[in-house]
Amino acid sequence: MKKTYFPISLEKISTYSLTSRDNKVNVDEHFAAPPNADASFAEFWHSLPDLLGAESLRGVVKAIVNAKKKNRPVVLAMGGHVIKCGLQPVLKKLIESGIITAVATNGSVTIHDYEVSLAGATSEDVGAVLQSGDFGFSRETGQGMNAALADGRTKGWGFGESIGRAIIENDHPYKKFSLLACCVENEIPITVHVAVGTDIIHQHPQADGATIGELSMQDFRLLSSVVADLGDGGVWLNVGSAVLLPEVFLKALSIVQNLGHKVDDFTTANFDMIQHYRPLQNVVKRPTSGQGRGYTITGHHEINIPLLAHAVLNELRESE
Repeated sequence: MKKTYFPISLEKISTYSLTSRDNKVNVDEHFAAPPNADASFAEFWHSLPDLLGAESLRGVVKAIVNAKKKNRPVVLAMGGHVIKCGLQPVLKKLIESGIITAVATNGSVTIHDYEVSLAGATSEDVGAVLQSGDFGFSRETGQGMNAALADGRTKGWGFGESIGRAIIENDHPYKKFSLLACCVENEIPITVHVAVGTDIIHQHPQADGATIGELSMQDFRLLSSVVADLGDGGVWLNVGSAVLLPEVFLKALSIVQNLGHKVDDFTTANFDMIQHYRPLQNVVKRPTSGQGRGYTITGHHEINIPLLAHAVLNELRESE
């Protein structure tokens, strides 16, 4: 039998006072302060609302500051776009200040860093040269980087150290902008994790798969030793790598857990313009499912990374 429905009556609805309700947002704890054109960075930082993205960024800053005070690792894992945003001076400051204690990259980071150190410029217009067959065939990049890797192999260096030392020893004109050289000079691990065929230096006749694979594997093992030390307050920052470095991190973490290292109670954060599946699962959620904490910070690197760096330096100064 077909049912007949009528509009429900609201006459007997029960209500309560707004003042008796628990609220997620209130003016005393969460609201932003009004802007002030004469404000210092510290005043600007403390004026941000204590909500959502600003709250998450504060959490990451606090974790980094605590890691620095406890002498725990702060690892920067990054993709090539971060370098193309011109952030080397910002990241170098964090390395030289002893805040970032290890750097992990993909192959594209090394290429952009090498080209910047050599020519003060990088990032060719792919669309303009792809059809002509010229994309990726800059002589200095292909020959220079592959020669540096071959030399590093004979000396027992990893991928990152080989490129960084080549930049220093060949006295590249813009070496002060090199992140890899900065890592070598400050004696912190700089590891490079390569997928063969993804980088333009693999297109050159000097490319040697055995060398590339051996040096990248050595770097993976070195990074695993850093990950083994991440527990009890360390921080892992994934910046602009959607697939490769989240996978590398997960495998390194699996290795050290298998070997009996207890890696728990650390902080992770994924900085990217779009939140992707692998960073969310392999960086933010799965590794911190014990006592750790994971954050997602969405936005442009050229804005969020300088903001992060200034905030960390400011918080460290205020806590002295």
